[in-house]
Amino acid sequence: MTFTHPFKHEATDVGSAKWQTAASRIDPLYQRESEIRSPFARDYTRILHSTAYRRLKYKTQVFFEPENDHICTRIDHVHYVESLSRLIAEYLGLNPMLATAIALGHDLGHPPLGHEGERILNAIMKEEGLDFTNAPAFWHARSGLHYVDDLEILSGYDGRKHNLNLTYAVRDGIIAHSGSVSKPIRPREQAIDLKDFNHPGEYEPYTWEGCIVKIADNISYLGRDIDDAYTLDIIGDDEMHAYNAIIRTYAKGRGGDIENTNNSNVIHLLVSDLCAFSTPKRGIGFSEEGQAAMSAVLSLNRQFIYHNDILTGYYKKNGEHMLRAVYGALKIIAKNPSDKAVQARFPVTSKAFFDWLANYTDAISPRKKELANRVIYHAADWEREYPLAVIDYLAGMTDRLLTRVYREITT
Repeated sequence: MTFTHPFKHEATDVGSAKWQTAASRIDPLYQRESEIRSPFARDYTRILHSTAYRRLKYKTQVFFEPENDHICTRIDHVHYVESLSRLIAEYLGLNPMLATAIALGHDLGHPPLGHEGERILNAIMKEEGLDFTNAPAFWHARSGLHYVDDLEILSGYDGRKHNLNLTYAVRDGIIAHSGSVSKPIRPREQAIDLKDFNHPGEYEPYTWEGCIVKIADNISYLGRDIDDAYTLDIIGDDEMHAYNAIIRTYAKGRGGDIENTNNSNVIHLLVSDLCAFSTPKRGIGFSEEGQAAMSAVLSLNRQFIYHNDILTGYYKKNGEHMLRAVYGALKIIAKNPSDKAVQARFPVTSKAFFDWLANYTDAISPRKKELANRVIYHAADWEREYPLAVIDYLAGMTDRLLTRVYREITT
């Protein structure tokens, strides 16, 4: 593949039409005279050193707490998206640093239990009256924006803890990456208030680089999930024959000769198709044949893997029970912050929750001097806000922390 850079005049770089807005931040970020990084490179390292990023290694991609060390977790998926986003951005002539920063942060808002955890938290919020619109109450991309805007904090040059304060383009790419891709996409022209997103996929990303991440996210998991499911005996040779028929037909239509479905072949076919058929006029997307092949593989993944009785049965019975039980216990803890009997009943969980909460509230005083981040839960509104604090805490949990907390509250 020869790098042709068809989008070189569309890149989000210094001097481009969207640069000023794309590189803007909610608050000014300190600047050292010796700084060598671009604004998006600074975002990349701020995400890389965040606690939300580190927790991804213990969060579900598809399979909950796999004992096999070679099965993907959420952090592996993020790295695959990052790799593909950088490759595609470099080929098309866009800004690879912006694409990789968005990719690294795109799933920071994922709760434990993967997309099932998303569904469960959304249901809990609706049942509790915590949805303030008719939109989904909880979805991971909006949770991700909330985390990078309000919950993740880093020690700054002054030794105090500050909000991440990422650029608009990276924040936009995080919340705009959700949603299916069924045709070539183009970035929207207007820089809207990102809190105006009410549904996954409601608006396309603001930059071409954000569009790349949205599509790379869809490409990256298809083949990897097939390989993992086959390794775990979730699917067998009969299912692989169905996948092979799709890949073989598509490859031959493109003049190739690929017989087997695996992660390498799926990614090669889809990425090469995407790069060959994307133009500034048409948008970033696949050929009709490539889109059909991708949709057909995704359909089989849903049938054989994501809706498999083994997985859905586990999540609906065990996973949902755990998450709801922990939510109930944390509600009791949060509602009674000065009740020593409650804290004695859940000693480890209570301490961990209040240690976390102290970073974001003025309800626990005095506030630590090293905290320079925004207060988001207020003593005056605690009765209304404490269930939201519990949801935020749950969303940040890893699978194994969820399991440990569940064991404490049920033992």
